[in-house]
Amino acid sequence: MRVLVAGASGAIGRFLIPQLVDAGHEVLGTTRRHDKAGALAELGARGIVVDALDREALRRAVLDAAPEAVVDQLTSLPRDYDLRNPNLYDANDEVRAKGTPALHEAAREAGARRFVMQSIAFLYAPEGDWVKAEDSRPWVDAPMPFGRGVGILHRNEQRVVGDAAVEGVVLRYGWFYGPGTYFASDGSIAAQVRARRFPIVGKGQGMSSFVHLHDAASATVAALERGRGIYNVVDDDPAPAREWLPVYARAIGAKPPRRIPTWLARLFASGTVARMATEVRGASNAKAKSELGWQPVLPTWRDGFTTALDGGPVAGRHEG
Repeated sequence: MRVLVAGASGAIGRFLIPQLVDAGHEVLGTTRRHDKAGALAELGARGIVVDALDREALRRAVLDAAPEAVVDQLTSLPRDYDLRNPNLYDANDEVRAKGTPALHEAAREAGARRFVMQSIAFLYAPEGDWVKAEDSRPWVDAPMPFGRGVGILHRNEQRVVGDAAVEGVVLRYGWFYGPGTYFASDGSIAAQVRARRFPIVGKGQGMSSFVHLHDAASATVAALERGRGIYNVVDDDPAPAREWLPVYARAIGAKPPRRIPTWLARLFASGTVARMATEVRGASNAKAKSELGWQPVLPTWRDGFTTALDGGPVAGRHEG
């Protein structure tokens, strides 16, 4: 299949492109930067330099590529992950609000039969169960700026899965870990944990679902052939901060995380930070396993943090 990956130079691209090539697909990948086009070629894709915010240039690029399937991995994430920054998501929200609809429209015009879109598995409203299935309500009324980002994603999701002309699949990825992510040993969250500026807030009950980039990529490859609708792409082990954060700290050689009361987090950080730390929900991967035929090679972050923060899974070690 001829597959166009938009945003191919992001962290997931170094795992996704080789897996697509190994599966027999012809891969084209977009990037905003000329210096990254060569890296895409080394991975096995033909690089296309285009700004996703330039609607007409993006349209021409997609029409010229004539893909049978389009994979939307468009992001514009800041290097420093700081929830206290009110502008943290601005660039990412812009590329998702403008780039994804333009990409989807161009895919329809080009005659693509399938469109796979990146979303997030930590968008669920903090109500009811602590581990959410795909039909749970998105947290569109979350505090800003997170609520704005969830709203944009929700609208894009509905656009993609509601299109009768192009088969739509939405992949709600968990927190990425692996090379080039915030959780890599040289990433922003790692730096904060080493500086003991990433504490356990309150009882540490806020849940997180993780997925290694290798497993996120394999789910994406599966979604090109199977399934339709929305899927959580996460490992088997959603966990509260009081469990995963100390394990992560040990994995990067940091001291144990501090513990602070919720009121102090509200005072010195923000109400948004406090709510995210104490109320965010995890996600279930049961639907993705059943309908996509997908199994994570790293079924738990407990192993992944120790063995694969800065690379891929060790071959054969986590299978079976």
